Amino acid sequence: MGIRQKVKVRGGAAVAVAAVLALALAGCGGDGEKAKEPTKSETPQGQASSPQQPAPTASKGSGPLEVIATAQGASGLVLEINSAVRDQDGYVTVSGKIKNAGSATFSDIGVFRGDEKTASPASVAGASLVDTAGKKRYLVLRDTEGRCACTTGLAFMPSGESVAFFAQFPAPPATTNTVVFGLPTFTAATIKISG
Repeated sequence: MGIRQKVKVRGGAAVAVAAVLALALAGCGGDGEKAKEPTKSETPQGQASSPQQPAPTASKGSGPLEVIATAQGASGLVLEINSAVRDQDGYVTVSGKIKNAGSATFSDIGVFRGDEKTASPASVAGASLVDTAGKKRYLVLRDTEGRCACTTGLAFMPSGESVAFFAQFPAPPATTNTVVFGLPTFTAATIKISG
């Protein structure tokens, strides 16, 4: 009779029995401390990733970026450099923006690529860094296919608009902290390397 009751109950309480079994099995598997360890290890990972995310958000929301150097260009263009950072791999990355402060659309984007004709058109591949103390000029880095490690895909710049740019160079010696940044058609800009 007990077997018949289980058969009768099976149809109506299968979900409840499955839930009880799942909870019972989840509680098994060793002593209570081992069951808690994954929960503890997951919590620090979640906390470790959240402090890393607010940092970029905070810097973006803190207002305009610092301008460490400015250079004047043709047709009312203005080059603003926001950073020149040396990294551990032996590179310096210069970043900033080009603003069209002129009254007309600027369309001669090709001048920024310098002698580059094929691999990186519409880019800032013509940029350079000059270490005046070491008397050495550094050109934009290239990949194995000749493409520059710099901003590409530039287009017409209407009056009042700006475009962000970056260019990566081999780093000068660690003793060199000041270099001169150059981009075709712009005046030279002396910048300080950080990092």
